[in-house]
Amino acid sequence: MNSLLQSYAKIAALMLLFAGISAPSLHAQRVGTDGSFFTDIKAHRVGDLLTVIIYESTEASNESAMKTEESSDGSTNSTGGVGPLNFIPLFSANNASETAYDGKGSNSRRGSIRARMTVEVIAERNNGDLVIQGSRNIEINAEQETMVLSGIVRRADVNPDNTVNSYNIANAKINYTGKGPAADGSKPGLITRILNWVF
Repeated sequence: MNSLLQSYAKIAALMLLFAGISAPSLHAQRVGTDGSFFTDIKAHRVGDLLTVIIYESTEASNESAMKTEESSDGSTNSTGGVGPLNFIPLFSANNASETAYDGKGSNSRRGSIRARMTVEVIAERNNGDLVIQGSRNIEINAEQETMVLSGIVRRADVNPDNTVNSYNIANAKINYTGKGPAADGSKPGLITRILNWVF
């Protein structure tokens, strides 16, 4: 009987010891960085990071037409000389000209960008909105790509996984540039640019 009670006592002691060891780790998991319980991972203050899901697509077109017509008609007649001036021959001339122009022009431009980019909360407005800003620079084999993003995000638009869609960003500025042989090769040549400027 005594041995059975001692066994129960040992088991109870081990359970208390285990609970004491695991309690701090559980507490640490449930307490956020600001000391509150059950803190989510959404960005909410200056210095926090936020992932932006960029999906932007633009399309624009323009078409113009111009048509002009111009014509002229004229004639000159002479009856010739009389008497001593009869050596002057009869003279007549007719002229007519017509000019017509019919021109049409159109141009269209499309652009799209899809990316994910992590930015930083750099300020908090009085109404609680977050001012974000971030940049990314990638260089591979002499090709350099740079993306800069800034804007204002409402807290309600931040998803539970700490992401926000680019179309929910107010005053969004997304600047994407590329440098290198491939980017330069996609640009029109000097002659093409001159012809486009002239015409």
